[in-house]
Amino acid sequence: MKLSFKSVCLILPAIGLLAAGCSKKKFTSWNYIQDPAVAAQLKSFVAEKEAQADAATNDSEPEFAAYFAAAKKGDWPAMQSIFKNFRNHAGQYQHSGATDPALRGTRWQDIVEIWGALEAFADCNQEYAALYGSQIIQSIPPGSVYFGGTDPGRFVVTAMEKSQAGGDPFFGLTQNALADGTYLDYLRAMYGAKLYIPTPEDSQNCFNEYYQDVQTRMAEHKLDPGEKAAVGPDGKMQISGQVSVMKINGLLAKVIIDRNTNRDFYIEESFPLDWMYPYLEPHGLIFKINPEPLTELSDDDVQTDHDYWTKTIAPMIGDWLTQDTSVQEVAAFAQKVCLHHDFHGFKGDRAFVQNSYSQKMFSKERDSIAGLYAWRTDHPADASDKQSMDDAADFAFRQAWALCPYSPEAVYRYVGFLMKDGRYSDALIVAETAEKFRSAGAGQFSQLISQLRRSSTSEKR
Repeated sequence: MKLSFKSVCLILPAIGLLAAGCSKKKFTSWNYIQDPAVAAQLKSFVAEKEAQADAATNDSEPEFAAYFAAAKKGDWPAMQSIFKNFRNHAGQYQHSGATDPALRGTRWQDIVEIWGALEAFADCNQEYAALYGSQIIQSIPPGSVYFGGTDPGRFVVTAMEKSQAGGDPFFGLTQNALADGTYLDYLRAMYGAKLYIPTPEDSQNCFNEYYQDVQTRMAEHKLDPGEKAAVGPDGKMQISGQVSVMKINGLLAKVIIDRNTNRDFYIEESFPLDWMYPYLEPHGLIFKINPEPLTELSDDDVQTDHDYWTKTIAPMIGDWLTQDTSVQEVAAFAQKVCLHHDFHGFKGDRAFVQNSYSQKMFSKERDSIAGLYAWRTDHPADASDKQSMDDAADFAFRQAWALCPYSPEAVYRYVGFLMKDGRYSDALIVAETAEKFRSAGAGQFSQLISQLRRSSTSEKR
């Protein structure tokens, strides 16, 4: 089966490339950025992206010129207005009408990179955006390859490294867009002299590999949750949805890793890539991808991760969360501090718990590492390893949930973990606490709560 670029674009919107929200921050000039060093770095990044775009084409379109002019001034509202119009004509977003060809090339990727970086600094607490980017950058050895999955994981990091285009200090890209042939063209133009980037033939091979795999699993009724595959009226297989796209992206990421054996690899997870789990180990906020599968994670690795995160989140939410902290105690903190803003006795940072972007950003990273531990409870080296991974997962999940009590990912993954352990009462506490944030626009757990109440009742019988 051949999957055309058009068919890939039709399923890309599901992965949520950019939030493209309506920030009300007063980011109208670079004076908004309080740290002069951060402002200087962002200005340098914008200039680099504009130069890269100019080198890619001789065309001169007024709206593109206006966008770059606004970006150079740090005029976020003007950028936002122009980008909204771009979004209405770009294949990566849900819209009616044909995709503008101008929104497919290197220039478009440069526009997206700038947008994502400045959006983060408009919506996130500046201190935490800078902390997040600098900690990831400082943790990655020069010359490595870094996959940034989430919006901050991709855009904040690539904007804050010395030169994304120059791969200095490392090569930054995103696994989320590898199924888009034009994104691979962009990477090839930027890194092709130094890195092997998948060719159109590689892409087709990955599409075909996934197609054959999904056919087999569909016949065996083994599709993953959220994976959409069906036989269309013409008798041909049709695939769609973020799960399918990310499986193809995962295969293309593997091509990059397998063909660049002289590089070290690191990844910030967006959607889990199942094939990677045996190769991953926690590395600060992100993961290191090892060249060979790991039989187990060492006690030292787990302790290092434990200590790193305990130290990292203490200034954010306080140092009260320990290995022995119960689910009920985390729920009490979530309601008192994050929901009701009762800061009596609170030893964390009010600016953190009152900024949802910051909360979600760090919660996501801790949740991803918890997910690795949870995977290893199902693939242990022995009984002792299983218990160790179970304990590590539970602690990491509690930290992720405390960082953002209404994060759907933190809630659903922790609830799933607790249910697997038969802890339905604790799972219900997590879901019911998260649902209380509905007044803040975050509640979406009513069906989950109904299911858990039934399971909890059965547990007590």
